[in-house]
Amino acid sequence: HVQLVESGGGLVQAGGSLRLSCAASGDTICISAMGWYRQAPGKQRELVATIATGGMTNYGDSVKGRFTISRDDAKITVYLQMNSLKPEDTAVYYCSAVASGWKYWGQGTQVTASS
Repeated sequence: HVQLVESGGGLVQAGGSLRLSCAASGDTICISAMGWYRQAPGKQRELVATIATGGMTNYGDSVKGRFTISRDDAKITVYLQMNSLKPEDTAVYYCSAVASGWKYWGQGTQVTASS
């Protein structure tokens, strides 16, 4: 099993920046990819960004050019740098990890970009 703990959410004005962190623990040696998803009220959970063990990244269309995913292998932590935040970025952001064919989720952290 893998446990994920997110931090770094909060309230920011539109145009501002935030950085989310997600620390993994447990069977981390089995992790093949980590990423971020988000869910706004009344909407389905959607992809924000993922990063695979080999470093390949993938971004949702709505965040390309504004958000950057990175990781620190020594700390088993993944980061999401969010710049030029828009009100439509407001959502609960969830960290995910894929390990041994299972997908694990963090508890979520609220990000609110006010207009």
